[in-house]
Amino acid sequence: MTELGIMQGRLLPRIDGRIQAFPWTDWLLEFPIAADLGFDLIEFIFEGPRIEDHPFWSAAGIAQVREVTRATGVAVRSVCADFFMEHPLFRGTAAERRSSLDVLLRLITAAGEVGARCVEIPCVDQSSLKSDEDEQALLGALGAALEVAKPAGVAILLETDLPPERFRRLLEGAGDPMVGANFDSGNSASLGYDPDEEIKAIGQFIQNVHIKDRILGGTTVPLGTGAVNFDRVFRALADAGYGGALVIQGARGTDDVEAARDYLSLIRALTEKYLDRT
Repeated sequence: MTELGIMQGRLLPRIDGRIQAFPWTDWLLEFPIAADLGFDLIEFIFEGPRIEDHPFWSAAGIAQVREVTRATGVAVRSVCADFFMEHPLFRGTAAERRSSLDVLLRLITAAGEVGARCVEIPCVDQSSLKSDEDEQALLGALGAALEVAKPAGVAILLETDLPPERFRRLLEGAGDPMVGANFDSGNSASLGYDPDEEIKAIGQFIQNVHIKDRILGGTTVPLGTGAVNFDRVFRALADAGYGGALVIQGARGTDDVEAARDYLSLIRALTEKYLDRT
């Protein structure tokens, strides 16, 4: 059965009005709420500027993550490393790039210690890949990171705004099954990409999926009210043989817990229809 998860913070009050942020003081409180709703997973967010306060950055914090996942049955299988939107692995001075790589190596190790299967690196918006040089620099950093990722059993997943065929060529250039793709339904729809074409192009590389809805060229909206055709997305994922997790990253509501309950019901029905057919 497909594991269903939610992006961290979506069940707690917003941080400084942001739609997505690490809940620095309350992150432990989200696990029992997620369990009560029926989620299998919470995808952790890793971002700055207070990385030294993140639970992944200390043995005590890692122990807390392990204990809360054991107590609630809600696992941490993936990490959304928004840190690298501000600190790309392929841009800046050599010292800045080395510093970012050092953070990634430590993050991969910590992710493995809590049982996560993958760390996602967003290459979108301010961290978009703009040139062949950017892509080659990224591949170089990933090559170094794989030396830690492989023994840790943690895949490195890219999310980009590249056209599907170019994204596929980038993933092929990594030349390793431990480098894969995170597919985000909303971001792809916002860019105007056809889900059948995109998932056909990169389907063999997709190891994690974010479920989101966005307006074409615009912002995140409640699931089912934007440009995403969820039936086409799920059908294409099924055709590609996708068997990984689905992580809900929906728009915030006036009552985020009730919004998450509605989203979970919708995605569970689609999962049963397309992905969990026997």
